[in-house]
Amino acid sequence: MANKKNNENTGIEYKGNFYNIYFNLNVMEQIQEEYGSVQKWGELTDTTEKEVDAKALKFGLTCMINEGIEIYNEEHEEQRALFTTKQVGRIISEIGLAEAASKVNNTVIESAKSDEKN
Repeated sequence: MANKKNNENTGIEYKGNFYNIYFNLNVMEQIQEEYGSVQKWGELTDTTEKEVDAKALKFGLTCMINEGIEIYNEEHEEQRALFTTKQVGRIISEIGLAEAASKVNNTVIESAKSDEKN
């Protein structure tokens, strides 16, 4: 469930920094704890039939960005601070709700493709 580093479809650029976003077992666990299942959360963040649930999108994207930051911090001396959901809400406002939802969906899809190869 990893994703390629610096893939524009599975990352976000914000204030001159690129943040990889990950959908892995750690993120799945957080989402399951908050929403009961990844499927229920996915229904709230899918924009194909209805308006996206802003809280669910912020929560999931915060988990994905912070997982990327934690991985980055393990691999680099320079340490990045984790984001709050309010900060992620500002990121979503800057890049647009549809774009943020698309990036989240692409990340989940890419992680599923990675699992199929293993």
